[in-house]
Amino acid sequence: MKKTFMGLLFLLIMFLWAHITILSQGQDKAPEDRLRDEIVRFEQATGGSVGVGAVHLESGRSFFYNKNIRYPMASTYKIPVAVQLLSLVEEGTIMLTDMIELKKTDLHPGSGIIAHLLDDPGVILSIHNLLELMMLISDNSATDLCMRLVGGSEAVTEKMREIGINDIDICRPTYVLIANYLGVMSIQEGRDYLEEELDEQLDKLSEEEREYASDTFNQDLQDTSTPAAMAVLLKKIWDKKILSEKNTELLLDIMKRCETGEARIKGMLPEGTVVYHKTGTIGQTTNDVGIVELPGDAGNVVVVVFIKAAEEGTEQSEKIIAEIARSLYDFYLFSEK
Repeated sequence: MKKTFMGLLFLLIMFLWAHITILSQGQDKAPEDRLRDEIVRFEQATGGSVGVGAVHLESGRSFFYNKNIRYPMASTYKIPVAVQLLSLVEEGTIMLTDMIELKKTDLHPGSGIIAHLLDDPGVILSIHNLLELMMLISDNSATDLCMRLVGGSEAVTEKMREIGINDIDICRPTYVLIANYLGVMSIQEGRDYLEEELDEQLDKLSEEEREYASDTFNQDLQDTSTPAAMAVLLKKIWDKKILSEKNTELLLDIMKRCETGEARIKGMLPEGTVVYHKTGTIGQTTNDVGIVELPGDAGNVVVVVFIKAAEEGTEQSEKIIAEIARSLYDFYLFSEK
């Protein structure tokens, strides 16, 4: 009986010791490690790959997850397009007040209102109008017009290299990117877009060919960025290292008024939090990138969240982005600098 009691007492002591050890290990874990554990959990919930970048703009304190993995930018690549456009404005090559007449071949598929509402000939918009449509509602027709005005996708990538960013590549206007995603490779930059051609080519594709195109899209390095590169771009914009103060403020003001992605970075942040951002969505890719203002004198944080190859739908990915953004918000607000 005594031996049995002593044995049970020994097991109880060992259990308590193990429990205390686990708790102390959790308490000893650095805030960055706990944050990383959360990101891993969120990534597993997507069934795909999640890339995260965050930089506290005042202190330079950064956090990355899958820092150097390439992710399809989708419409977040409209930020580099806007940077190139405003750079040309500063050079005097173009003016925001210049007026552009839209042709039928300028009406491109995907998000936005131009292709749906402005389908009559004779519509004229200023470059400023096009910039706002591109960034506020992610209008693809406006984006492709802006890209053509700035010299094409290659010129935008060259601008990224000029400012010291090597891991952002812009390779196609949106109408080509979407066509390629769907499996149509005959549509190319520099040629007029014809909706009839896209429909005709799509009709020729088998279901297997369409699925293959979608699956390989996630491995394609065209129009991709790493979380680190996008974070650097946003920091350079904020620090006025690329554009003048006037044009930096113009771009940030437009990003602050972005009308897409309310359930993403903004989704779980306190009401009224100011966010300068741009979203992107295509297939299994759901993104949101921007800058979040912390309350009081806590500063501002670059937040980049890319999700690719997600097994769940866009709605689930949006929830994950919101969770990650809130985790980063709390991390920088409450953890020691």
